Amino acid sequence: MRDTRESRLLLVLLVATAFALITVDIRGGEESPVDGARQAGATVFGPVENGVAAAVDPVGNAIGAVRDSGDRHDRIAALEHENAALKARLGSDDRNRSRVRQLDAMMKNAGAGQYGIKAAEVIAIGAAQGFSWTITIDAGANDGLKRDMTVLNGEGLVGRVTTVGPNTATVLLANDPDFTVGTRMEKTDELGFATGQGSRPLSVQFLNGKAKVQNGDRLVTFGSSKDKPFVPGVPVGEVVRVDPSGGALTRTVYVKPYVGFTKLDIVGIVVQAPREDPRDMVLPKQPKKPEKPKPTPTVTVTLQPNGDLVDGSGKVVGNVNETGRPAENDAADPAGNADPADPAGNAATDQE
Repeated sequence: MRDTRESRLLLVLLVATAFALITVDIRGGEESPVDGARQAGATVFGPVENGVAAAVDPVGNAIGAVRDSGDRHDRIAALEHENAALKARLGSDDRNRSRVRQLDAMMKNAGAGQYGIKAAEVIAIGAAQGFSWTITIDAGANDGLKRDMTVLNGEGLVGRVTTVGPNTATVLLANDPDFTVGTRMEKTDELGFATGQGSRPLSVQFLNGKAKVQNGDRLVTFGSSKDKPFVPGVPVGEVVRVDPSGGALTRTVYVKPYVGFTKLDIVGIVVQAPREDPRDMVLPKQPKKPEKPKPTPTVTVTLQPNGDLVDGSGKVVGNVNETGRPAENDAADPAGNADPADPAGNAATDQE
């Protein structure tokens, strides 16, 4: 297209229309007029993302097979091919073990919080529906998923479901700037609101401007009305920086999330909320602080001219002539004989 006045005007109109649709969508919430179009997009593109994810490994294997097929009769090439196949199998085993660990940790969290979850796999990452920090998972309405469900994994809060298709769903991650969740601090129960900041720590505003907060304090989700979009008790993160309140009504701190948003694989969608607030039960147990070493008592001993050993209280605790090294003659004669030259102990004879 040529760079004309008409083309520029068209571009401005398209950008303005896009911003208008985003504004209407955000304000509309669950009743958004563009929700139908979003769900239609998820229905159309979800299977494509699923198919691409499933096809990557076979295509990669086929490319490797074609690359090595011309040298099958060469011994060196055959050995290289066997090594590559072994590495690929070991890599696959490592990935499976990693997934087992992730699933096990997630099930432990679900058990601790009494959450009913549906496990899913991340099949795409990116701005599929216009958000900057999103993932697409391989579970949807056919699996019982609905909009505004809590998403977690074995580490903590992942995000919330925003769009649901028949077999896929889109999750807005907790570090997205449009993401906000109510939080509660461990033990003190101070309430606040955490907001995503991309790759930076979450920004949390505590309602109490005089709240006592320090590095290492841990936060969980406070929970929403009717448990949507957030159930209570899901670990959020740890405080890494505290800004002085400066007399403000609220206080801002920065929290490092437990979840690594750039390496998500297995997640769980909470399809059934707990009957009771699990409070801090889902948080991992903190390691015990090492005990301070007990000081070793020291005793000062003074040597007296007569050989006595006297401690600080003036008490005689020994004598060097009794407890110390043997006398000079004893050292020369370990057997205790009077004369080392006469081991039998006989007296010397005067020859004069």
